[in-house]
Amino acid sequence: MNWRSVTFDWNQVRAFLVTAEEGSLSAAARALGLTQPTLGRQVAALEERLGVVLFERLGRSLSLTRSGLELLEHAREMGEAANRVSLAASGRADAVEGEVSVTASDAFAAYLLPSMLGRLRLAAPGIAVEVVASNGLRDLRRREADIAIRHVQPDEPELILRKVADMHARLYAARSLIDRLGRPHEAVQLSSWPFVGFERSDRLMNALNAQGLALTPDNFRIVTENGVVAWEYVRQGLGVGAMVEEIAALTPDVECILPGFPPFPVPVWLVTHRELRKSRRIRVVFDLLAEMLAGEGGEGAGPEPSSSSAASVP
Repeated sequence: MNWRSVTFDWNQVRAFLVTAEEGSLSAAARALGLTQPTLGRQVAALEERLGVVLFERLGRSLSLTRSGLELLEHAREMGEAANRVSLAASGRADAVEGEVSVTASDAFAAYLLPSMLGRLRLAAPGIAVEVVASNGLRDLRRREADIAIRHVQPDEPELILRKVADMHARLYAARSLIDRLGRPHEAVQLSSWPFVGFERSDRLMNALNAQGLALTPDNFRIVTENGVVAWEYVRQGLGVGAMVEEIAALTPDVECILPGFPPFPVPVWLVTHRELRKSRRIRVVFDLLAEMLAGEGGEGAGPEPSSSSAASVP
């Protein structure tokens, strides 16, 4: 390889890549923690070094030129390689201290993680935890988090995972709503009740109708993609909602309606990148969370983590 032919700065390539991915200099600057003028200078320096124009600037918007499009895939490959270097380096860290980021759904992070984080602080006081509360799946391969608590089994071969619990979700309503509408004794009685939707789709409605209800979109007059907000609306009597038993047990203002109604299974997977699993601090947090989550879901510690390609389907 002719090393002298590689004359550009990786930071400049990174600035170009993030700007292309984020769509604007301002968004890219926020993502990298830089100022917009600094980022703009890095992109301009790369254009000057390569002798090409990478972006067309139309007011505040940016559009990739043909040269920019041709270089984008190469820049993405470089970004993935840089991530792999970072992962490998992090995987060799032996100290039980430093920062570990954990991602979980907003409701899980708000209601179930606090007690676990308190116990984790006592067991590993040198570890600082960043909680990424998100209902979207963060990409562990790109270091958007170190450890993920998920309710769907991932299938990326770079990840390793452990099924740590089998939780169950049931239907709940506030006592105030039950007092107002009367306690139901059969599923069909809920067909006229208001429900709080967690997403703009018919998945919950269809699942409930398959169990004997007769709901329509008119039952879901309130919809939010935020699980904490949805649960608060249920608590305040705005409608019936589905929630895992462990969170509902922490909310004294709600009751399970139709306790004989079949619960919905909610598997809990603990996931990390296989390189990070070699890091002592990542392993400590992973194992402690696995133990505590198994206690919540009643499964026990479970088997050693396996690659996602070999894990069994729940």
